[in-house]
Amino acid sequence: MKTAIVGGVIVNEGRTFAGSVIVEDDHIADIIEGQQQPEASYDQVKDASGCYVLPGIIDDHVHFREPGLTDKADIDTESRAAAAGGITSFFDMPNTVPQTTTLEALEEKFCTAARKSHVNYSFFFGATNDNYPLFPQLPAHRIPGIKLFMGSSTGNMLVDRDEALEHIFASAKLPLMAHCEDTAIIDRNMTAFREQFGDDPDVRLHPLIRSEEACMASTVKAIQLAVRHGARLHIAHVTTAEELRMFTPAPLSLRNTRPLITAEATVGHLYFSLTDYQRLGARIKVNPAIKNFRDCQALRDGLADGRVTVVGTDHAPHLLEQKQGGCAKAASGMPMIQFSLVTMLELVDEGVLTIERLVQLMCHNPALLFGVENRGFLRKGCQADIVIVRPHSPWTVTKDTIQSKCGWSPMEGHEYQWRVEQTLCNGHTVYSNGKVDTDYLGEEIRFQHT
Repeated sequence: MKTAIVGGVIVNEGRTFAGSVIVEDDHIADIIEGQQQPEASYDQVKDASGCYVLPGIIDDHVHFREPGLTDKADIDTESRAAAAGGITSFFDMPNTVPQTTTLEALEEKFCTAARKSHVNYSFFFGATNDNYPLFPQLPAHRIPGIKLFMGSSTGNMLVDRDEALEHIFASAKLPLMAHCEDTAIIDRNMTAFREQFGDDPDVRLHPLIRSEEACMASTVKAIQLAVRHGARLHIAHVTTAEELRMFTPAPLSLRNTRPLITAEATVGHLYFSLTDYQRLGARIKVNPAIKNFRDCQALRDGLADGRVTVVGTDHAPHLLEQKQGGCAKAASGMPMIQFSLVTMLELVDEGVLTIERLVQLMCHNPALLFGVENRGFLRKGCQADIVIVRPHSPWTVTKDTIQSKCGWSPMEGHEYQWRVEQTLCNGHTVYSNGKVDTDYLGEEIRFQHT
């Protein structure tokens, strides 16, 4: 099967140019620069006139809730949402039921995804206080790394013993992705606010309970451990200007370097800030908390200067009834994967970053940082993971557009100017004209860690 994607503007490896992408079966056969039509016969020609052609997005941070929490999400529904949003690969987190903290649980997730995922997939292994002896047995070619909760969050996977942390950082040969919040500080803050405001303080106090101090204390500790042991550390969902000051501007491309310590920012923390609690309440309650606009602006600045290496979603669905209440009762987490690319393209329109930088942060850098094989770029020989997006094409998020099983989004009612037209996964059109091909199944991602 030979397909030509013609007439579009290609964005890849720091360049934007008119051209065509030639797809043969599951891989990219050629990139042809210029406006001319390719001189060959094809089984299918996709007219991308007026559109941008990007590599498929790699989301390094999702919670698809399977197994054990499938009332709110599962691999089938959330991979549908991914396809509709231009995401062709995802790395899922281990705080499921059972937790992905044994080799058996990890293998079961792979088996489930092979039956249900409509895009490409892999899974983080979860660290606990005592499972680090398993690290040498982990299948390095199948997983992006090890997830470490250095702060209590959904799933109760807190690793809080100093001896265990030393062992984890000393023995991890794969990248460590760390959730950094100091639980003792959070607990102290919650106690104080409950004494003042009652058992369930208003959600607008969430950034003061899961505070800048809590984030800083844990992030400092994680960085010190990484430096001491020479571990590769990826700080998940950085939320504060103070934390970001700990990261020096890095090379904008990871092609020739792979920093020891890197930062992820999420779409939610880049888009929302403190004033949005008034409008959206607990719908934007996440851990770590969305904070003030100064922090949001610092994260946006970090996109351009290299302090932020990767943009993910921390896509974490809950049923809407589980999102009722305040700081104590409302569940933390929100669904964002379907709307992450178009939200970031909105920031491009606002001048926060360039479209070339967006592709670096959401496609190239996740591939390079985690050693993803043959994905994340529009290159001859790479897997044909491609998304076609159209600017100046207004549409509004309504309930019937939402693919996630939870059935709601903090973006409901929002009008976007960018539209995902088509998503190709391994050369197959998995999403087009508002419909996901639910018969298609994605592939297991392979990694080459160095």
